Amino acid sequence: METPRVVAVVVTYNPGDIATLLASLSEQCAAVVVVDNGSSNSEQVRASCEKARAIYVGLGENCGIAAAQNIGIDWARERGASHVLLMDHDSMPAPDMVTLLLDGLRSDSELGAVGPLAVEDREGADQLVYIAREWKPGRASAEELESECVEVAFLIASGCLIRMDVLDDVGGMNEALFIDHVDLEWGLRARNAGWKLVVIPAARLHHELGDDVVLLPGRSQPIHVHSPIRNYYLTRNTLWLSRQSGLAPTKWRIRYLWWLAQYIGFNAIVPDIVGKTSGHAKPSERWRMLAGGVRDGIRGRMGRKS
Repeated sequence: METPRVVAVVVTYNPGDIATLLASLSEQCAAVVVVDNGSSNSEQVRASCEKARAIYVGLGENCGIAAAQNIGIDWARERGASHVLLMDHDSMPAPDMVTLLLDGLRSDSELGAVGPLAVEDREGADQLVYIAREWKPGRASAEELESECVEVAFLIASGCLIRMDVLDDVGGMNEALFIDHVDLEWGLRARNAGWKLVVIPAARLHHELGDDVVLLPGRSQPIHVHSPIRNYYLTRNTLWLSRQSGLAPTKWRIRYLWWLAQYIGFNAIVPDIVGKTSGHAKPSERWRMLAGGVRDGIRGRMGRKS
């Protein structure tokens, strides 16, 4: 059996110290490429790459996570990668994560991509595993996560190991989305093309979404509070997704609209009341971004917000 050649693609945007992350990936992968999305500390990112013998690709501006991932995927493809491991700069893989993911992929020829059990390191930590339910991709239960592998609706990008032939078949990431729902949209396309996606719970990834969270009485899962610009992209891209009849099931698209109504109502009021302002954004800025997301989502205006 041919030895897999795994290339890690790390997308960075104003990261903290990523030296430990790159060192861990270098030990587990054949190569590591860092695609920097115009970070203000790009020289620090470059220095970390040099120390870990990772390849640095600087874009000079924020081109969006999808475009950066595609650039990294193309770099890996040109250098004979058999698999691509997508990583965010705020994640840390367990030392055996890649080995366990590769073992999982080998177990079924219909598997297109696998992911680890991603766990947040903070109060109200979430396990980010989403199973295809009747009305939506829903969180996996504790009992479901006790299985050796869990088939899922989509995989979060960080820690996702994808076969290169599957990327060739399904295509790359949708750059029109820029950020938010990029992993969901690709997962839906992969499933529609006949590929299965699974999470290997024994493979672990410590992941920080980078948002504030609010813990509401009577609710076990935390609610993430995004920055105003993320409010825009999540609102716009959810509206876009709900209009794609050939991509997601009808019931899911209806549920996305219901979720979006709740999301807009919550973010228009609650974050500023409880003090979770994500960078001390003014309420008027958050409202403006939410309204802009609705407007552009209805008009189909995609890409980077101008």
